Amino acid sequence: MNFKDIIEIMRPINGIIGSLTVIIGILNTRTGVPLDILIVNFILGILAYFFITGAGMIINDIYDIEIDKINRPERPIPSGRISLNQAKWLFIGTYILGVALAIINSLIFSLGWLNIFFAAFFGFIGWIYARWGKKSGFPGNIIVSISFSIGLLYGAVLNSSIIPLYIYFFFLTAFFLLLAREIVKGCEDIEGDKEEGIKTLAITIGIKKALYISITCQVVAIIFFILPIFTEIINPLLFLITMSFGLIVVIVAVILSLKCKLIKEEFGKISLFLKIGAFLGLIAFVFASL
Repeated sequence: MNFKDIIEIMRPINGIIGSLTVIIGILNTRTGVPLDILIVNFILGILAYFFITGAGMIINDIYDIEIDKINRPERPIPSGRISLNQAKWLFIGTYILGVALAIINSLIFSLGWLNIFFAAFFGFIGWIYARWGKKSGFPGNIIVSISFSIGLLYGAVLNSSIIPLYIYFFFLTAFFLLLAREIVKGCEDIEGDKEEGIKTLAITIGIKKALYISITCQVVAIIFFILPIFTEIINPLLFLITMSFGLIVVIVAVILSLKCKLIKEEFGKISLFLKIGAFLGLIAFVFASL
């Protein structure tokens, strides 16, 4: 096992992209927080999220070893570049390091226990997803949605023990939008999921009903996306301007969902619009803090 193999199995791009949620949480709660404290919170918060995300990638590959031997034999574990035992220790080490960074952050600024709880919980649900959630269908979709969105809450508690209402709205927007997309992806990949034994909503209750649930999640996400305007966000005007782009994209996704003829290509298009909408939403959350 060398450094290159460790980087590959941790898939750092996922951690870097996901850490944007931590940055958003910190930026939107920075009022009255000294610059030196903000800088430390950025560094420790991002690193904690990064290592716990990496731990999630590692444990995922550990449980996927038999599948990867067939589908992706070039990956570090099935290729033998990282042994199963080494991967387990690497998972434990990265998870402990991430939580330790959260503890250090808490001790430096007397933050209490909430940020430590979020860090530990984030790592725990990563293990739950790899061990059980991936094939569970809808519960797994919920875990994925929480895993990405939780960084918004984690970043916020680094600056304040009381999470502002608009941060909850940010979290719920991201959660329901990602959940909607996960359900749509289940509709798109229904044949492959049947072979893998994954119990998605599309398989358990049918594609049409699953799509209706996705549409409901999309509409709920739109509602929570609009609500921050009526709260005490730092820059409501910039948020209103930038969020309109993401809002339009998600509305298009809703329209496409309502008109969907239940074919793979259309699900792929809906999924793409939801992905773009989620990204634009994150950008709007950044502008809300400027």
